[in-house]
Amino acid sequence: MGDHTATGNLQLHHNPVFDVSLNVQEGSNYIDDDGRPKRTGTVWTSSAHIITAVIGSGVLSLAWAMAQLGWIAGPIVMVLFSFITYYTSTLLAACYRDPVTGKRNYTYSDAVRSNLGALQVKFCGSVQNVALFGISIGFNIAAAISMVAIQRCNCNHKSGGKNPCHININPYMIAFGISEILLSQIPNFDKLSWLSIVAAVMSFTYSGIGLALGIAKVAENGKIKGNITGITVGTVTPIQKMWRTFQALGNIAFAYSYSIILIEIQDTIKSPPSEYKTMKKATLLSLTLTSIFYILCGCMGYAAFGDLSPGNLLSDKGFHNPYWLINIANAAIVIHVVGAYQVFVQPIFALVEKTAAKVFPDSQFITKDIKIPIPGFGVYNLNLFRLVWRTFYVIITTLISMILPFFNDVVGFLGALVYWPLTVYFPVEMYIAQKKVPKWSTKWIFLQIISLSVLVIALAAAAGSVTGVVQNLKNYKPFKTSS
Repeated sequence: MGDHTATGNLQLHHNPVFDVSLNVQEGSNYIDDDGRPKRTGTVWTSSAHIITAVIGSGVLSLAWAMAQLGWIAGPIVMVLFSFITYYTSTLLAACYRDPVTGKRNYTYSDAVRSNLGALQVKFCGSVQNVALFGISIGFNIAAAISMVAIQRCNCNHKSGGKNPCHININPYMIAFGISEILLSQIPNFDKLSWLSIVAAVMSFTYSGIGLALGIAKVAENGKIKGNITGITVGTVTPIQKMWRTFQALGNIAFAYSYSIILIEIQDTIKSPPSEYKTMKKATLLSLTLTSIFYILCGCMGYAAFGDLSPGNLLSDKGFHNPYWLINIANAAIVIHVVGAYQVFVQPIFALVEKTAAKVFPDSQFITKDIKIPIPGFGVYNLNLFRLVWRTFYVIITTLISMILPFFNDVVGFLGALVYWPLTVYFPVEMYIAQKKVPKWSTKWIFLQIISLSVLVIALAAAAGSVTGVVQNLKNYKPFKTSS
């Protein structure tokens, strides 16, 4: 996991815009069939990359999702999503190489371009960019909620639970924004080899603590809470129950949305055996482990809290003791999200910076690097356009987070938005195009049924999340409310 292909670095490890300090020296050992340095990835490294990419802040909302669905539908939906994700991931893996020429596709959009053409690439790019923009907002909310949870936890501990501890979330969102503005100016930050190791350790730390606290809470209660059909009508109205069920589907979909980086992970694998075979094994292994972990986290959280399972398992309405352990978990979330934010925004940064350089090739503001010597670190290349544009981007995402700080609704909406096109629609269409599956054949009908079913679920989940935002906005005043 310590090489430059670690997950945290996968988004753009072939993008020339960011190859400021990592230019491959001439005369390097080009060995692979495409003239690039030899790939060394295996089933184990690929599985580690996938697990690191999958297990993130989405795991925190699974107990809430379980509470909406209940003891029967909850686990079934999770298993169903993992099966669909596995199946469509194998379809996507088959699109890494062109079956005729053997040419590699280095990114998801490369695969779409070579199999489906330019128009579909535009649609794919739009979905990816909207998704990454939304994920930036989700990360800001998750980090701020965790920072507030640490403050509140300490405050409750000091006052012995007597102080209501109202804390304004906005200063924490601003602090997160400032830290991201600074980090976004570090060239190649997304490619630092230790970044994905830190991300992996942190995500396992907080999800592991969440799971352990759930088990401990069930033991302390002496009984398993929750019921067969989920949250009872009475606690919520029948209409709310319906919308929240849909939103729960979006939350679970978000937890499985990682197709966006699958091709990049496949591009780190050595051959022989074929990258497809290795990737198929890695996907099966990593998704099996992840699904077991997710079902455990969701079920234990639900068993501990029942109908009142919080939207974010480690925030204030969840666990209170031992307070130091909850603080460690929340600190791990913040550290993970700070690094992950940079990784996920790189494609948007790269797109705008490349486009600007193409449109205005003679503009000094856009193309000129000002060399600033930094003692002990060498020379820092300051690009004024990069400074202004990246700062502007972080400010916009921070402002939107402050206006809509609803973790579950944002996560549900993102899951609905990203899961169908990137995990189901494109892999299915690319597979049909590449393998020339005849229209109306049994396989074609089966693939279209999967795609259509997931689209219906995604639309319902998006509607549920938008309804959640509208409900929350009725009681929320942006920039004022202390949570």
